[in-house]
Amino acid sequence: MKSLLFFLPLFKPHARKLALALLLSLVTLAAGTALLGVSGWFLTATALTALGVSFNLFAPSAMVRGFSFIRILARYFEKLVGHNATLTLLSDLRRWLFGALFPRLPLADRSLRHGDLVTRMTADIDALDTIFLIAIGPFLAALVLGGAVSAVLFFLLPDAAWIYLGAIAVSVIVIPAILARATKKLGRQTAQAAATLRAHVLDAIAGHDDLVAFGQTGFFANRFDAASRTLARLRNRQGLATAIAAGAVQSVTGIALLAIVLIGLNAVQSGTIDGPVLAGLIFAALGSFEATAVIVRSIGKLGAALASAERLHQVAITPIAIRDPARPVPCPKAGAVAFEGVTFAYPNAEPVIANLSLTVSPGEHIAISGPSGAGKSSLLHLLLRLYDPQSGAIRIDGTDIRDIARADLHAHIALLSQDSPVFLDTVRNNLLIARPDATDAELYAALRNARLETTIHALPRGLDTILGETGTTLSAGQARRLCLARTLLSPANIVLLDEPTAGLDRETELALFADFPNALAGRTVLLATHALLPQNSSFRRLVLTDQFLSEAVQPQ
Repeated sequence: MKSLLFFLPLFKPHARKLALALLLSLVTLAAGTALLGVSGWFLTATALTALGVSFNLFAPSAMVRGFSFIRILARYFEKLVGHNATLTLLSDLRRWLFGALFPRLPLADRSLRHGDLVTRMTADIDALDTIFLIAIGPFLAALVLGGAVSAVLFFLLPDAAWIYLGAIAVSVIVIPAILARATKKLGRQTAQAAATLRAHVLDAIAGHDDLVAFGQTGFFANRFDAASRTLARLRNRQGLATAIAAGAVQSVTGIALLAIVLIGLNAVQSGTIDGPVLAGLIFAALGSFEATAVIVRSIGKLGAALASAERLHQVAITPIAIRDPARPVPCPKAGAVAFEGVTFAYPNAEPVIANLSLTVSPGEHIAISGPSGAGKSSLLHLLLRLYDPQSGAIRIDGTDIRDIARADLHAHIALLSQDSPVFLDTVRNNLLIARPDATDAELYAALRNARLETTIHALPRGLDTILGETGTTLSAGQARRLCLARTLLSPANIVLLDEPTAGLDRETELALFADFPNALAGRTVLLATHALLPQNSSFRRLVLTDQFLSEAVQPQ
């Protein structure tokens, strides 16, 4: 429950809409209950009128039409207001989660899988509406409506009122409380099983080519089947518990109605109430139990929703590994970079880099090669201050980057990697990420330097052409050039290239390498790559092996 209290401030801006949705839900249930009651009274009175008993049927007939109209309107606006509030709330929750996550990246907990993180951003947030709208709304409505029907019964049929009041209390409070307790652990297991299944799916999609190449599709299919069976078994148990609780509510409802019928028949015989009034009370009592079915279904999912809240809370309270200085200094603009005796190791691992020193002059282009795992990407990540070294210092124009605010540091450094994304958006918006105030002329200049201007001009709507997800409407080389254009558009005076040609054919790779010197002229560039650079490349070449950096032997 502590996790839920953590999220309450996020719901305050939406309190009015949620309260209005709750009020409309109450009006809908009240109108439905009144409609059933008046309909029962009207039908019974009509039947007795045919037998010669005189009743005024005009008033109940008008009330039936009125309550029907009120119920239809209230239901419509309840859905309209409720869905609007819920979708806006979920959007704000996702925005909050991204905001909480960014300062904590990269996460210190390297065991948190990509698929699990995606689940927390999507399914776990969606589950929160079960707690705050689906469960709480019907619960409060059932309490108010049950109290109103109880008051009517105490006035007209007091002997049945206590039985009805006990039945509504058991249906709204006791049975849901037992169900919540019984499914709390099960809900947590279900949420974790669902997250594991989604992680398996995303892992298989991301590594599809390798799985096919190494013949491991069968292994992943079996793992997916096992995760699916686990999730199905847990959800079946959850469904069984919910069904038992729903059956218990129906039994309690039946007992309450039977008591009202028996006590009411005695009251009719004694002349205390009329037969149509008894029929109305029976139908009204039946209608008042409508909300209990929604409560039971929602409480059945409450355990999973609480587990989702806990999983989101864990992300939000994860310690921030890299903090800004209390009094940051401005980031220098000249672009000279120096690594001074830097040693770095990931948590619980051997050092990747040991006592490494490197000086890069302003505007100099350096290419660093070496085997996988040698620390090339780690070196770039240290300059971005995604991690801090265990010893040594990294300086820009003599200023330790630990004295610079990270946002300011990142504004002066641009990164182009093999994973640089092309978003499902227009060409223009993909480029404006680097500089939101850039003009069309500046956009085309960046595209020209990346040798992509002609390609974009040929698209149906030019800069306003929608690109497919991950840039599927472009070739691999064109997508990488678009990311290069975005990097060039950035005002950063230091550019980091992390395996920018990975996955490209050799011809495209050489063409991209040939464009780098002119496109990146005047900027300090650090390139980490496995690829063999052209012999005439202007990059100063270094090799990182066994934690040490050395000059590369120039190819003959």
